[in-house]
Amino acid sequence: MARLQRRRERFHKKTPAAALVALFLGLGLGTAACSGPPARDASVSTATPRHAPAAPASGETGQTPGDAGSPLNAGSRPLGWGPEEQDADAAAKAVSGMSLEQQAGQVLLPFYSGLDHEAHAADVERLHLAGSIIMGDNVPRSTGRQVDTGAMRAVTDRLQAAARADGRGWPGMIGVDQEGGVVARLRAPLTEWPAPMSYGAAGSGPLATEAGRAMASELATLGFNVDFAPAMDVTVGPADPTIGARSMAGSADAAADYGVAFSRGLLASGLLPAAKHFPGHGSVSLDSHAGLPVQAASLDQLRARDLKPFQAAIDAGLPMIMTGHIAVPALEPDVPASVSKAAYAELRRMGFQGVAVTDALNMGAVRDRFPNDSAAPLALAAGADLLLMPADVGAAHAAIVGAARSGALAPERLAEAAQRVVTMMTWRGRAGAPGGSEPGSGAGVSRSVSEAAITVLAGPCSGPMVPPSVRVTGGTEQDRARFAAAARGAGIRIGEGPLVSLIGPGGPPAAPETVAVAVALDAPWPLADSAAPAKIALYGRSQGAFDALAAVLAGKAKTPGKLPAAVGAQNTGTGCG
Repeated sequence: MARLQRRRERFHKKTPAAALVALFLGLGLGTAACSGPPARDASVSTATPRHAPAAPASGETGQTPGDAGSPLNAGSRPLGWGPEEQDADAAAKAVSGMSLEQQAGQVLLPFYSGLDHEAHAADVERLHLAGSIIMGDNVPRSTGRQVDTGAMRAVTDRLQAAARADGRGWPGMIGVDQEGGVVARLRAPLTEWPAPMSYGAAGSGPLATEAGRAMASELATLGFNVDFAPAMDVTVGPADPTIGARSMAGSADAAADYGVAFSRGLLASGLLPAAKHFPGHGSVSLDSHAGLPVQAASLDQLRARDLKPFQAAIDAGLPMIMTGHIAVPALEPDVPASVSKAAYAELRRMGFQGVAVTDALNMGAVRDRFPNDSAAPLALAAGADLLLMPADVGAAHAAIVGAARSGALAPERLAEAAQRVVTMMTWRGRAGAPGGSEPGSGAGVSRSVSEAAITVLAGPCSGPMVPPSVRVTGGTEQDRARFAAAARGAGIRIGEGPLVSLIGPGGPPAAPETVAVAVALDAPWPLADSAAPAKIALYGRSQGAFDALAAVLAGKAKTPGKLPAAVGAQNTGTGCG
């Protein structure tokens, strides 16, 4: 905490408060909107770490939003979701001059398999695609299986050049799924982040913003300008097999507060966030990767819970909302929200004017019902603006063009969708990138998140929990190695003594009667069935998270976190904080 305080003081000496206000105003985020309840730990900094400058992505000005002399100060009317009227005017002019094939390309964001980046770049050029999303198998690796950051930047630069090969005046979308926890396509040497549920447990909107800013700053250095995060789903606990600790909380208000706060951090470092998965994936019992979940709640029930975080995202002016593959009988029975006119109508009724992006169209819930990428034109006709990851982007492109020519997809609807995407990216290119930071530079912030989130469900709130020597079981080999390193640093030996059980994502509860301390490394649900006398929710498995755990076990640190969702009979808010 002291390190963060010193960094905050250095930052504020270099960065006037007015510049920070101008930054958020330039990003379309008014200062009056609440970023979450006050932090319980007043020493947690809300300032950004000092960043090493990075070259702006191709097509970007390199100007920080809100800087004097920036075109963002030209007096153009804000649209309420980031861009300004001048961006929409420029996009309308550009889209009106596009061929049908170019418009179809602008609403598609594809994936590809493996490391043949040149072949994919050729597809981006040939089909005039909006850009590309990078998945784990596209990431170049160095010796030791770490991300080769130089090669990764070369890949994103090549895909950026391909997206702009037809002479467009705005940057292509270079996206990634980087939430923290189990969903992270880019790992070491980039900072490893705990699960998003950590922000709800820490109870600090400013800390969530700082984490989003630090995460995005590292991604910006590698050429990314879109992060398909955060998940603003409200989890219902163990009955939610998909979202779990990807959710920030089991409370709609908390999920809204910390989701918006995290998104502001992403925007502050130049990445466009996408709030997902509308109308809410945290309260359905089937994984949409495998099949079509059904949300049985009434519309009134949805508006009172699952839709509240998305309303907050809209009210905060966030630029993108992702629709999930979830059937909602109260809106349109047996039809995934991602291709449902009623679902998009509800989203627009809520006031959303930005880009509505589908969840990945290669997922089972859609792929099995709409073969040969026939979902692509259907989603556009329903109201989607951007189609993520069709199984075969060439087939999806052809289906869109064919539907527009036959009249099955109104050409005006296709043009409207393309114009929204181009409006957003014109704004993004005009704003430029504030600058990136070195991979791994957010490690201190990540550790601070874990220190603020760690939650004791059973056992003492102060003093040592274990003697100077313990045994460890469970988790992965890496988990145990990290625990051992953290324990040594805290003065705890690994050998004899009470048993500490590490429970990983989806892991069973600590069953042996001899377990003294049960530690949940992801969602805390397994702790409900543990008989251990001491139970701790850690919400992460980074080295920083294990360092925070070891300090608590040794009695050298407090446990300020509170449960962000109920665990068995223990209610939300349980903890020592």
